[in-house]
Amino acid sequence: MVIAKALDRLGVKVIEAGFAAVSNGEKEAVKLIASEGLNAEICSATRSVKRDIDAALEAGVDSVNIIIPTSDLHIKKKLDKTREDVLDITTSVINYAKEHGIIVEICLEDGSRTDMGYLKKVIQRAIDAKVDRITPCDTVGILTPERAYEFYGEIHKTFPNLVLGVHCHNDFGLAVANSLAAIAAGATHFHGTINGLGERAGNASLEEMAVTLKLLYGIETGINSTYLQETSQIVSRSTGMLVQANKAIVGANAFAHESGIHTHAILKDPLTYESIDPSIVGAVRRIATGKHSGSAGLSKSLSEMGFNPTPEQFDKIFQKVKSLGDEGKPVSDTDLYAMAEEITSSKLINPLILEEFIVTTGNKITPTASVKIRRNGNIIVEADTGNGPVDATINAINKAILPEQRVTLDVYHVEAITGGTDAVVNVEVRLKQGDKLVTSRGVSEDIVKASVDAYLKGVNVYSSMTKRKTGET
Repeated sequence: MVIAKALDRLGVKVIEAGFAAVSNGEKEAVKLIASEGLNAEICSATRSVKRDIDAALEAGVDSVNIIIPTSDLHIKKKLDKTREDVLDITTSVINYAKEHGIIVEICLEDGSRTDMGYLKKVIQRAIDAKVDRITPCDTVGILTPERAYEFYGEIHKTFPNLVLGVHCHNDFGLAVANSLAAIAAGATHFHGTINGLGERAGNASLEEMAVTLKLLYGIETGINSTYLQETSQIVSRSTGMLVQANKAIVGANAFAHESGIHTHAILKDPLTYESIDPSIVGAVRRIATGKHSGSAGLSKSLSEMGFNPTPEQFDKIFQKVKSLGDEGKPVSDTDLYAMAEEITSSKLINPLILEEFIVTTGNKITPTASVKIRRNGNIIVEADTGNGPVDATINAINKAILPEQRVTLDVYHVEAITGGTDAVVNVEVRLKQGDKLVTSRGVSEDIVKASVDAYLKGVNVYSSMTKRKTGET
C-alpha cells in the first residue's frame, strides 16, 4: 500500500497492483489497493484464461492486463496450441472481461519475436472485440532502437487509431531507448517501473522515461517529477532492492560532484556539469569529498559545516582527505567533520549522546525499541515501533530529539566488512534536511548499533552546523 500511494501521488495513471490469481494473499493485496480510492486506475495482470479474470474481478480492479503469447515459440512450446487457437482465445477473453464492465488491455507477449502478419491478425481480433489498449511486448529485450521504431511504427501505420502501448525489458540495457523509439513511432503510452525493477534485468525505468520525455522531448507525461527521488527510495526500502549509486536520475551519485575540475565550475554555474536541475526530481546537489576533491569544493564543504580553518589547517585537512582516498577509504561528511574538528581543535556543540537502547523483535512481534538519549545534559527516554529493529530505533530517537534536529533518512546501505555470523557491518546513510544532505557511516558487529551511530553522527553534524552559523556555543 505504501508503494501504491507513492505511485498515485507521483501521478502514475495506471498502477498494475499485482496478479490477483497468483494466490489468496496476492488477491487480497490487490483488493486492498483497489479499495483505497486512489486517483490512478488500478489494474491486475492476468493470463488469457477466464478464472484469472474472475480473480481480478473479485479484487475489484478497474482494469485487467491480459497476457496473450503470440510468438510461435510461446504458442507451441509454452501453450501447446496453434495460431488459430490463440486468435479464438483473444476474442473469448476480451469479450468475457468487457461483459463484466472493466477496462481491458492486452499484452502481446513476445510480440517482438512474432511474425508481423500474424501479430496484426491478433491485433485486429482484439480491436473487433472492443479492447481498450494493446501493448506488444519486447519480452526478452531483443529490440534495438532502430528496430523498435520500425516495429511499433508498422503497427501504428496499420492501426493509426489504436491506443498502442510499449513494454520493453532491459536484457541488453536498451529498455528506455527502445521505449522512446516506440513513442517516436506512434506509441501512446509506456509501461515502466520505479528503479527499473522487473524480471531478469528489469523493465524500462519510469523515472528515466519521465524525465527524458519532459526535458529532452518536451513531452509531459503527467508525472510529478519532484517526487521521483522520494518514490525511488520508498520502493527501494520496501523491496530490499538497492539502487546503484550511479543510477540515472535517482542514484546517490546522480547529483554528486567530487572532481576538483567539476566542483570548481559547478560552484560558479551548475549548468557547467549538470543537464538536469536536481530540484526537478526532488534531489539535492552534493559536493562529495574524496581523493579527487579540489580545494574549492573542500573549502565550500567546510564553510557549510561552519569551519573557517587557517591556510595551514586547511592544507592538513586537504592532505588527510587525499591520503584516505588513496587508501581506497570513503570519506563521508561526518568523517570530514571529525577531521576538521580534530585539526582545528573544535568540538561538536552539545551533541546528542546515546546512553543505551533496547530492541525487542521476533516472530509475530512488532519491532519495538526504547532509547535513552542525553540532550543538553538532560536524559530523555522514548520508545517507538517500526518495520524492523533499525526502523524502530530510529523512530524512537526521533521522538527523543528536538523537532528542528530531525532529518529524513534518504539513503540507507549496509555491507558486511567481514564474513561469518559475527560479521562486522558498515552502514552508510544519507540524511536530508531541507536542501542540505549529509552522508555518514557507522561500523559495528551489531547492525542496529552501526545504523544508530551513523544516524546520530549525521544528526549531530546537522545540529552543530546550524549552531556554528548562528554563533551558538
